[in-house]
Amino acid sequence: MPDYIPPPRTSGFTETTTSPLYWCAYGPPAAQRLLVLHGGPGAHHDYLLPQMLHLAKRYNVIFYDQRGGGKSKSDEREHITWKTHVMDLHAIIREFAIPAPSIVAYSFGGMLAVLYALEARKHDSMKSPSRLALLDCAPLRMEYRKSFEAEFLKRQNGMHIRQLREELAASGLRESDPSEYKQRTFELAVAPYFADPAKAKNLTPFRVTGRVQTSVWESLGSDYDLIKDLKPMGFPVMFIHGRDDPIPTASSIEGSKAMEGELVLLDDCGHVPYVEQPGQLFGALDRFLAATDPK
Repeated sequence: MPDYIPPPRTSGFTETTTSPLYWCAYGPPAAQRLLVLHGGPGAHHDYLLPQMLHLAKRYNVIFYDQRGGGKSKSDEREHITWKTHVMDLHAIIREFAIPAPSIVAYSFGGMLAVLYALEARKHDSMKSPSRLALLDCAPLRMEYRKSFEAEFLKRQNGMHIRQLREELAASGLRESDPSEYKQRTFELAVAPYFADPAKAKNLTPFRVTGRVQTSVWESLGSDYDLIKDLKPMGFPVMFIHGRDDPIPTASSIEGSKAMEGELVLLDDCGHVPYVEQPGQLFGALDRFLAATDPK
């Protein structure tokens, strides 16, 4: 089971976004602010916890639930797109008066950070990031998304995970211990993301709002390609990617080359490095953040 998640130092809802978004903060209030973006789309921040609170030892870390997920509810009729998420991020940066946001972003959050950086390059009203750390970034090109979907399905239907699914169905847990059965069901659902499916038990459970996930991906288009728009942007960038991630490493390799960023590939690691290889992840991330901290 996942470890205990401590309550945030402070929390609330945004006042300047078109719909209130839940946010919370951990770490020393006087420290430099670090904005952490969760994945999805349609998910919520707390599945990054407690492991990502490692960053709160040194930084004032701000999380928020992206629109349509977690505590950031939205009207079911609202059509949420990638542009919606970018404008929400812009509003949060402005509301918190962050002059040059320092962003650590995971999975779809990584793609959101890249989209934000691309839009900030076009609009003077948007604050350009001071640095980006992208952890197992979502596929930056449609061909890589298709490869991810095929690999995930292959793993999901593989002999090992199929056997675990059959064992759970025969265990009687559904009747004898419904909460444990629910936990095990979640672990099997996310197991294909992991190099070692057994480590899925350490991931905090989460839910994805399907309509949000669908609308955001559709808004990118059927043949999207962010890599062609990438180039050095005048701030440090690091891509960190598990070698065993079902998302092809080629996506982060190409992205880092285009942005002239640093690339770190993690051994024995799938899509969830903060659970699978926290030592490797935070060793690289701490070094990057220390090297790029404002002097």
